[in-house]
Amino acid sequence: MFRLLSYLKQCKKSVLAIVLLLIVQAYCDLALPQYTSDIVDVGIQQGGITYAAPEWMREETWGSLQNLMTEGEKELTASCYEQAEDGTYERTTNKMADLEALNDAFRMPMVMLSAMDESAETALNDGADAAAPTKEQLQLLQALQNGSLSEEQLLSLRETITDQLGDMSDSLLNQKAILFVKEEYEALGKDPGSIQIAYLLKTGGKMLGFTLLMAVCAIAVSFLASRVAASIGKNLRGQVFGKVLSFSSGEMHRFSTASLITRSTNDIQQVQMVAVMLLRMISYAPILGIGGVLKVVGTKTGMAWIIGLAVAVIMAVVLILVSVAMPKFKLMQKLVDRMNLVSREILTGLSVIRAFSREKFEEKRFDEANRNLMKTQLFTNRVMTFMMPAMMLIMNCVTVMIVWFGAKGIDAGNLQVGDMMAFMTYTMQIVMSFLMITMVSVMLPRAGVAADRIEEILRTDSSIVDAKKTEDEKLTQCRGELRFEDVSFKYPGAEGDVLGHISFTAKPGQTTAVIGSTGCGKSTLIQLIPRFYDVTEGKITLDGVDIRNLSQHKLREVMGLVPQKGVLFSGTIASNIKLAGEDEISDETMKEAAQTAQATEFIDAKPEGYDSPVAQGGSNVSGGQKQRLAIARVIAKHPKVYLFDDSFSALDYKTDAALRKALHEQAADATVLIVAQRISTIMNAEQILVLEDGKIVGKGTHEELMKNCSAYQEIARSQLSESELKGGMAE
Repeated sequence: MFRLLSYLKQCKKSVLAIVLLLIVQAYCDLALPQYTSDIVDVGIQQGGITYAAPEWMREETWGSLQNLMTEGEKELTASCYEQAEDGTYERTTNKMADLEALNDAFRMPMVMLSAMDESAETALNDGADAAAPTKEQLQLLQALQNGSLSEEQLLSLRETITDQLGDMSDSLLNQKAILFVKEEYEALGKDPGSIQIAYLLKTGGKMLGFTLLMAVCAIAVSFLASRVAASIGKNLRGQVFGKVLSFSSGEMHRFSTASLITRSTNDIQQVQMVAVMLLRMISYAPILGIGGVLKVVGTKTGMAWIIGLAVAVIMAVVLILVSVAMPKFKLMQKLVDRMNLVSREILTGLSVIRAFSREKFEEKRFDEANRNLMKTQLFTNRVMTFMMPAMMLIMNCVTVMIVWFGAKGIDAGNLQVGDMMAFMTYTMQIVMSFLMITMVSVMLPRAGVAADRIEEILRTDSSIVDAKKTEDEKLTQCRGELRFEDVSFKYPGAEGDVLGHISFTAKPGQTTAVIGSTGCGKSTLIQLIPRFYDVTEGKITLDGVDIRNLSQHKLREVMGLVPQKGVLFSGTIASNIKLAGEDEISDETMKEAAQTAQATEFIDAKPEGYDSPVAQGGSNVSGGQKQRLAIARVIAKHPKVYLFDDSFSALDYKTDAALRKALHEQAADATVLIVAQRISTIMNAEQILVLEDGKIVGKGTHEELMKNCSAYQEIARSQLSESELKGGMAE
């Protein structure tokens, strides 16, 4: 989670804008339930009358209410009302603070006056059946009507009425007072329906405005979140690609190509998807949840404990499910790697599989990898599918509890219908905020694993690094003399040396060849020269400079390597030969290199010539053509050191001889190292090294080795006839 958040630092401005937009969206979302409550309580139940402070009032009503007010309330109402010419009193202020103060001042007198009127009407209707009022009640009623009660008596009477009302809330007192105002408007000839419609239209318009603003914010958040996620994906792919390019062969073997492809594509895609959800949902959820809690506390319904219980149950469900699924999510990414590895091996080795009739075996191998991945995915999906039904069950139970306890509150007079509706909506918003987090938590574990795998690449340092202070300036005029001084090497993690105490010098203008049985370390020796691996002991020098003190760029700039397996890139023949730099290599140089590599024959035979397309990996050319193009690519570079790692194996003897002859003329002043399996390829070299079990067991020319090296003699006699051994091979 924290690693995913760290990726967002690179887009601080956009993230800040998203947070601000989400706050606005949450504010609008949280405002709507209150407006809904107002429509029910004020617009429908109260007829659109918001405050118990009438805009107009009859003179007799004014006088009756004044008789029931304290001195402070009389002063307040007198300052906010003026008597019109027709005797009615009109309100002169619309300030919120004044209206709230007037509401408090009018509320109790209106309730008391309404109760007096109801008592009188009841007595009139009941007639003889009504109980006769007591002497004290008659005196109190007369005093109220005359306004002769002292303030102490009035406050005492109010306190008595409040005690009789019991738990009746202030909102219900407001409703009784507003009902009084509504009746007053009717007595004045005002149309209550028009007041109600005006209020409903005004409140509905506000709700529509907030809804539109929410939609605008949501669209803007989606747009910005998508841009941020795309930027994170782009940056991560660039970082991973740059890091992989810096890896030595050791790191490449450690991760494997299939795993690196998965991490560069699928894993980064997982991070991108969660980044969008992180910005759109996880960021919005706490804002909405906290706002909902504050609103719920403000409703004072006494049902906040329901939300606490729901949140606790939700958290328990999420923690249990995630703890069960997390190990499987980690395993799933490894199984995806395995699936990619098997698929890649089958696709690249399809011709070999068909040649050996191994289709059934490979089908079983693929099916095993596929089934293992399917089982893990099914397990995680089945576990996480419990989450949504569980959340919906909790949400429905919460709704039932709110209705149950809310209905009791309404029946007891402690709660209004609109307040219960608002509380229910706020509760659903709080639960929904946790539901959003729950939905993301389904993907979060897998994305967390993906982020860890990406970070593993980015944290891995290459074992081949440039020295802090390089000696590139000593190689301004490179001659190409290579010297191995008591070099030993073993692969990372291996116990024994692959090469042991290798010492020789490869001079410019000469060809140094390396031959030996399979697995004796020939290719490893070649890979040490461009620093694909570093020597374990000893050192390799180029013109007297330790290659570890040269920058990798400078070292490889003066070398040309043709690997054991020729690698071509998708493009054209020309783009492959000019791989070292299309600007630096002219068409003439390219054609000369192709001629030296004996490649012009098949290139000219193609209709498009050098512009002929080359498929990925060179799959549309033969093995020999691929090797010749790889050799032409190195020749076009004109390096000071040529490295051929068994690069002539796919060539016939005639082409091999012609190529070596042309190469000898082309690279007359360069150092040439050739690793070969065939004696005919190297028997004319100025220096031949014979390797056996990683050690040099023979060194010299062909003639010298035929006299004093039994290992070389054994290889030579197994490949050449006696006449060829005596006469040699013409170049």
